[in-house]
Amino acid sequence: MAERVLVTGASGFIGQHMPALLRAHGYETHITARGTLPETAGITAHGVDLLRQDEAQRLIKDLRPAIIIHTAWYVAHGRFWTAPENTDWLEASTALAAYAAEAGTRRFVGIGTCAEYATEAGNDAFPWPETRPIAPATPYGEAKAALAARLAAMAEARARFGVAWARLFHLFGPAENPARLVPSIMLALREGREAQCSSGRAVRDFMSTQNAAAAIAALATSQVTGPVNIGSGAPISIAAMARLIAQIAGRPYLLRLGVLPDRPNEPAYMVAHTGRLRREVDFNSSVSLVSALSSYAND
Repeated sequence: MAERVLVTGASGFIGQHMPALLRAHGYETHITARGTLPETAGITAHGVDLLRQDEAQRLIKDLRPAIIIHTAWYVAHGRFWTAPENTDWLEASTALAAYAAEAGTRRFVGIGTCAEYATEAGNDAFPWPETRPIAPATPYGEAKAALAARLAAMAEARARFGVAWARLFHLFGPAENPARLVPSIMLALREGREAQCSSGRAVRDFMSTQNAAAAIAALATSQVTGPVNIGSGAPISIAAMARLIAQIAGRPYLLRLGVLPDRPNEPAYMVAHTGRLRREVDFNSSVSLVSALSSYAND
């Protein structure tokens, strides 16, 4: 009999890609989402508000999934960094994991962020390993780091409850807010407008949401526990990323770098060290950045 897996937040930025991947791996796949639930053959949807602990507890008790991939969170663009909802989701996610451990779930995969890491040393041009100090500078990063610590404590207390923590770096993909970097440039170029950007000197680690979802699925179906960076491991400046998008769009003459101010106190370098992802999870993406951007631009 196929193992049962539950994906929360299945209509979200990352979660939308997870169910089909898991179904293809042969898992009995269940999903939750607030609002409209996607309808996909062979995938069972549950209309549950995870912020209501009674609903979450009932779902886990009835479903008893072997694996949970918890992608649900508050992610309103621009607001999520400081929103009070981060505290709500910290408590709801802690409760969800506790219900899962009690129900016999063997593996819980939480979704973290590179914003958990210390950034005061952000001028060092070296990839960030999972051992980098945790010192988040925002309420969002604080809530994610707190959840990671709580889940690790649960796993330590329960021998049969394994926890993996996927720390995401910089993503782009379908259903992205149009104000974010990649779609804002694409939209301006598509409409024949100037794409205005900052200097773009900062170096980042960009990965498509489809690719990140595949990495998370590989992590969920592995035996690896603890924090694992989810990123490409390939440094690229924001300026180079913008030029690449403009080149793909065929309108490099509309790109305007240095028009907008740089963000104050922005780390100069944020790139994932992907050794655990490559060696332990055995995930090596075959999708290039150019290919992922081209596919996104043509959607």
